[in-house]
Amino acid sequence: MPWRFRTKREMPEGVWIKCKSCNATLFQKDFEANLAVCSQCGWHGPIGARRRIALLTDDGSFDERWSELHPKDWLGFNDKERYPDKLKKSVARTGSLEAAVAGTAKIDGHPITLCVLDFAFMGGSMGSVVGEKVTRTIEAATDAGVPAIVVSQSGGARMHEGAVSLMQMAKTSAAIERHGRKGLLFISILTDPTTGGVTASFAALGDVIIAEPGALIGFAGPRVIQETIRATLPEGFQRSEFLLDHGFIDRIVERKDMKSELARIIGIASPSRKEA
Repeated sequence: MPWRFRTKREMPEGVWIKCKSCNATLFQKDFEANLAVCSQCGWHGPIGARRRIALLTDDGSFDERWSELHPKDWLGFNDKERYPDKLKKSVARTGSLEAAVAGTAKIDGHPITLCVLDFAFMGGSMGSVVGEKVTRTIEAATDAGVPAIVVSQSGGARMHEGAVSLMQMAKTSAAIERHGRKGLLFISILTDPTTGGVTASFAALGDVIIAEPGALIGFAGPRVIQETIRATLPEGFQRSEFLLDHGFIDRIVERKDMKSELARIIGIASPSRKEA
């Protein structure tokens, strides 16, 4: 009698997810309920900008601003795909016109301004609009006399906009300098990944710099650095834990604790500004 082999059943999409750190197979619904954090090893997976805003701010307090801003194809950029076509795909994927969502909000009653980058939109890259939104977030906080918070998740400056994207590094840094002269607080939150021109500008300029566990943080990637200097890099190089040990960041905070930690820091810096 001939052997019969059962046909391998296909795994339904969206039911399971594999952890990128420990390779554990996780039930998608449980993973999402756990704030996109692996229950086995604590790996912090990516989340969208709007979900992160909901996790960080008081219910119903976020008021989005500058949502109408959209990027321009300054260079007529075209590689394998036209820049405008790539933008359309990212808009459809995220529901936003750009990689940054910004506005005003409250954290435990404290008024703040907040800008969150979304890696799902062209790798969270910083073009003219992202730089403008970060700058306006800082400037709005300066005008209102409140803390500003920026959450970074980015591959760096957006090559599709050339020098215009690189100019955002200076623009955002200047806004932070003016904010600091007023004696106001700027908190920078670094998530996986935070690299390139974003790291080299506003992400590294926080009065307090917080990172999620295991986040990749740096300018050039570790492979590029290793090939350039022709040396073996230390284990965990450019991860949050390594950077904390070497004084680049101030603390590592798990996603579930981020809101309460922000409330504590803001309360110390500006206790009289809390509103009912």
